[in-house]
Amino acid sequence: MLRPILNQLAKKDLVLASNSERRKELIKNLGVDRVILCGSTFEENLNPTEYSFEDYVAATAHGKVQEVYERLSKQDADKSFLVIGADTMVTMDGQMYGKPKTPAEAFDVLRKLMGKPHVVYTGVVIKHAEQEVRFTESCKVFFGKASDEQIQAYIDTGEPFDKAGGYGIQGLGGCFVEKIEGDYFTVVGLPIHRLSVELCKMFGHEVR
Repeated sequence: MLRPILNQLAKKDLVLASNSERRKELIKNLGVDRVILCGSTFEENLNPTEYSFEDYVAATAHGKVQEVYERLSKQDADKSFLVIGADTMVTMDGQMYGKPKTPAEAFDVLRKLMGKPHVVYTGVVIKHAEQEVRFTESCKVFFGKASDEQIQAYIDTGEPFDKAGGYGIQGLGGCFVEKIEGDYFTVVGLPIHRLSVELCKMFGHEVR
């Protein structure tokens, strides 16, 4: 999908405002040869009560991108940086669930999600020169039921601790998922169809 603009992207320093190898691989799968990982130092301390779910993840992604873009531009003002950032959050019954910090927290969150549907939001920001695009995608995820023993066994793998909501749909956590309504990659952490559409529009190849 990015083929018409790959030559233009090749002339940019495409930076992912993250340390996520998973998101890096998703972008490379679009045909982009070189993606630079640059973790943001943005303090993710926005007050969630001041935002809708959609706006919260987009605002957090914007904070990550802005910090990385400004830092890299100061280091080398002659380079043309294209910075992409994303933030993912699991929500259910009006509550947000980020990355659990302890096994007990992971167990509590996963137990709440079992046998119920929840909604995953991923906010994305793309910044290049004076251009900036911000969007949020959502996906409804339906968990099946699981015993406490099964939940604990999953937590013991260590996978939940860097995943919003305490699970990775692309990993062992996918075993809990009965079905989804929406873009699978929104749950993974980077909605690549919408990202591709927005990048094409940014570089003059809008499909009508």
